[in-house]
Amino acid sequence: MIKPDYSVSVPEDLGKVHFVGIGGSGMSGIARLVHGMGHRVTGSDVREGFNISSLRELGIEIAIGHDAQNLGDADTVVVTSALWPTNPEYLLAKERGLAVLHRSALLAHLASRGKPIAVAGAHGKTTSTGMIISALRRLGADPSFVNGGVIQEYGFSSAFGQGEHFVIEADESDSSFLHYDTAVALVTNVDPDHLDHYGSLEAFQAEFAKFADGASDFVVISADDPGAVAVRRLLKHNRIITFGQSEGSVVRVSDIDASGPRVSFRLHFGSEAANLELSIPGEHNALNAAGAVAVLVGLGFEFAAAADAVVGFAGTQRRFELHGDQRGVKVYDDFAHHPTEVAAALKAARAVVGKGRLITVFQPHLYSRTRLFAQEFADALLLSDEAVVTDIYAAREDPEPGVTGALIADRYARSENMHYVPQWDDVPSAAARLAGPGDFIITMGCGDINRMVPDLLAALED
Repeated sequence: MIKPDYSVSVPEDLGKVHFVGIGGSGMSGIARLVHGMGHRVTGSDVREGFNISSLRELGIEIAIGHDAQNLGDADTVVVTSALWPTNPEYLLAKERGLAVLHRSALLAHLASRGKPIAVAGAHGKTTSTGMIISALRRLGADPSFVNGGVIQEYGFSSAFGQGEHFVIEADESDSSFLHYDTAVALVTNVDPDHLDHYGSLEAFQAEFAKFADGASDFVVISADDPGAVAVRRLLKHNRIITFGQSEGSVVRVSDIDASGPRVSFRLHFGSEAANLELSIPGEHNALNAAGAVAVLVGLGFEFAAAADAVVGFAGTQRRFELHGDQRGVKVYDDFAHHPTEVAAALKAARAVVGKGRLITVFQPHLYSRTRLFAQEFADALLLSDEAVVTDIYAAREDPEPGVTGALIADRYARSENMHYVPQWDDVPSAAARLAGPGDFIITMGCGDINRMVPDLLAALED
């Protein structure tokens, strides 16, 4: 992986900007902003996808496949940690002496034009960020933003606004979130992850504490999540707003009903209370909404108005997103890739399925994460009636001997309901054979498993 180098100065004039790995959720959002600033933008990536298509609609030239020739006459090059240092475009940019910026460094530069609200956590970031963005827009604040997923009601993940706030989904995977000039820090949870980078849970938590304490205005942090509670004890900040179901939370959630396709709950703030119902499912989304409301009241908005504004959030792409119905089988897709996320997503899906069976097609992401959490993934997938596990999406890592999707499959407690299918082309038919009318298939993972959805629908039709 390419490690961020924050010693590289951001040029006053970016000139023509080339994004290597432009199709990523974060990279595509930043590319959209830079294009909106009037710069000529080009990019490259290894495969087609929704983000590539939407950027091309703006007139951005994008090459599929990495090749030194893609660099063209670029003045500035933007890279991501998912790339290898042997990438030919990266090497040529360094050889030419061009400004090579890590995406987080450029995002920090862009966000410095406003008051950054940075959302961090092992999971829940994209939804929480989207809730804050859509609520601020409903409240007339018109923020700038870069989210890690496309917000359904807008059809894009980033935009410049006229207001003072700049809302960003902050990346903790490589400590990038420490480099934002954060005004407001929201910590959704601190489940152990990215231990390949941090080395230990203690180091992971310490970095979150450093991120939160760096906020100039205030910190919002979960009162329920054990990791967040541990981080809370490390904080020295003088203004902290807690949220959750725990007694004593500044913004407290109660009476959660997550038994259907829309989660309802009661939210408390001081002597005030409001009954809310979101258009998305899951207990975890009630908690995400509480965190968003906590940010809004911290910014000075009235509690009732903030709660009402958050209710309007319609979700983001790749978060329990329905793609089609074939032969009476509904096919969903979800970005969940950490055991806690997988369990939360499947609990929400279970509430929607009703009497139907839930068939999960799970693509593990990263060799290190699979090795460290194989048992936890197997336990989370037990919430499915049938589980299909694919091979690992490697992303930025080299293969590890003996580490495959079979590590998860072999630990699954109901072996008759587990299907390890390592070959991509064999997965759609294997999943389709398991499904009958009234069942749900959900593809899950943060790699490229969403590309399988059309093949699944075709296999169901066949």
